[in-house]
Amino acid sequence: MLDPGLVSFVTASLPDPPARLLEVGAGSGELAEHLAGIGYQVVAIDPASRSERVRPVALDQLEAPEASFDAALAVLSLHHVEPLNRSCERLAALLPTGAVLVIDEFDIAAFDVRAARWWIEHRPELDGPPDPEGIVGDMHRHLHRLSDVLEALEPWFEFGAVERLPYLYRWQLGPAVRPLEERAIARGDIAATGARVVARRR
Repeated sequence: MLDPGLVSFVTASLPDPPARLLEVGAGSGELAEHLAGIGYQVVAIDPASRSERVRPVALDQLEAPEASFDAALAVLSLHHVEPLNRSCERLAALLPTGAVLVIDEFDIAAFDVRAARWWIEHRPELDGPPDPEGIVGDMHRHLHRLSDVLEALEPWFEFGAVERLPYLYRWQLGPAVRPLEERAIARGDIAATGARVVARRR
């Protein structure tokens, strides 16, 4: 199920339909299908996807003319993208000057042991014993920090303000947990691990 806040953020940031969009790391293609349903022309890619709605190709391997998309979006995907620098360079080449890049991310730098413990407390059906230190260590070894992603994009993009917000409820917990996460963030128990930013092609 699509997060209503995510849909609002994405649609408010994109140009009007029928703009031609590239979605990077589209997963099941649910968001791409929604955007196509409201009039956008969407090319969705994800090398790990098995959905018929998504092309199973990596960003740096996508064959398309330069500046052939009006905008791009990446939802919880750029922290996975490999190779990061070459992929960001390819993304920039696919967008014309002035085009927007809409980014919704899990900022791994903000995910610490306190956040992992909070997540485990709200997801008791874990496989095996809880190991917050192990979860944090594994994710920090394998995922890009938001700062690394923005640094890789910076030669080609200007960034708006980064909005910090809850993310953990979206990771196998569900929308009912969002108010609990918001309160935990407000109390200072955990950091906001979600981040959104809109970039514009130089």
